[in-house]
Amino acid sequence: MNKNKQVLKHCPNFYKIINFEYDEEDSITLKLIEIYRSFIFDINVEDSNEVNLIEKFDFVLNKYIDDYFFRRDMKNRLLDIRVKKNSNDFMRNIVESIINAFDNYEMGYTRNIYFARWI
Repeated sequence: MNKNKQVLKHCPNFYKIINFEYDEEDSITLKLIEIYRSFIFDINVEDSNEVNLIEKFDFVLNKYIDDYFFRRDMKNRLLDIRVKKNSNDFMRNIVESIINAFDNYEMGYTRNIYFARWI
């Protein structure tokens, strides 16, 4: 099977993510989508660790698109991510940092209970 088809099989939210309409001034979302697009097609589909990584990354970016509160929080967290440029796998380190930011958000979100106030 074609490698691109195999990758898309593991990324069910691909078209939703790349077709997401964002503000023109939102450079963070633009960069995230560019990273997503380039990273998922550069992996080895035979390696189960890399497949799991793109599945998780697909899930995280889908959450980023669907959840306004997560998007706002993630933009703040992304400004604090530090990755060495000299590392061998720069893109992989960025993706893992984004996934770690999501995991930290999930841990904090489950501790906070939000009450909606009806007027």
